[in-house]
Amino acid sequence: MYCIKTLAFLPLLVSSVLGQAGKIRYMPFGDSITEIICWRGLLYTQLQAAGYTNVDFVGSGNGQNPSGCSTATYDRDNEGHSGFLAINIANNKQLVGWLQKNPADIITMHLGTNDISQGKPTADILTAFSKLIDVMRASNPTMKIIVAQIIPNNYINPGVQALNKAIPAWAVSKNTTSSPIWVVDQYTGFRTSDLSDGIHPNAAGDAVMASRWFPALKRAINLMNVTGH
Repeated sequence: MYCIKTLAFLPLLVSSVLGQAGKIRYMPFGDSITEIICWRGLLYTQLQAAGYTNVDFVGSGNGQNPSGCSTATYDRDNEGHSGFLAINIANNKQLVGWLQKNPADIITMHLGTNDISQGKPTADILTAFSKLIDVMRASNPTMKIIVAQIIPNNYINPGVQALNKAIPAWAVSKNTTSSPIWVVDQYTGFRTSDLSDGIHPNAAGDAVMASRWFPALKRAINLMNVTGH
């Protein structure tokens, strides 16, 4: 995982979340790889087991994989939208309304698959990402932002690789002290056998994705505990 903002000043906390007042609002944001999958349930379970019991998943949707997930009970709220392009979400200012209805403190973003499948250039996708980051910060100036280098795709993988290669430098250019961006590598080591249909994760892929989101999300939560926001 690439860490854009160094947090060496943070103590290695066994989280003090249990003693913290109020909820930490976390928005899983993306396309179908966020909406109709099971990694959200696995991530919720990992957070609960680690003592992060006041993390409130937020978003306008509450769906999951139609075939069901191994995690029966979890906070299903999310802002995943199947088939949506980052470019369209940004240009249509859809995230503005979503965050007005469901404000967040932390966001994970896995977007770009649909843009690539429609032949959108990497530069245009990154421009959309920048607009989305600006919307997040307008909603919450101290938003903690976790951006994925997206999972492989059997049909458009050269485009996926091009986007993923460009994301770390883009993230550095957009990083701020008050609203840090972390990049999580969801691509490296993700196998073809971890995909159900060449596009979406299967159960093994869900486990990979949850395990890679978790350290970054934990770091963002711990940073909020130290700074108070």
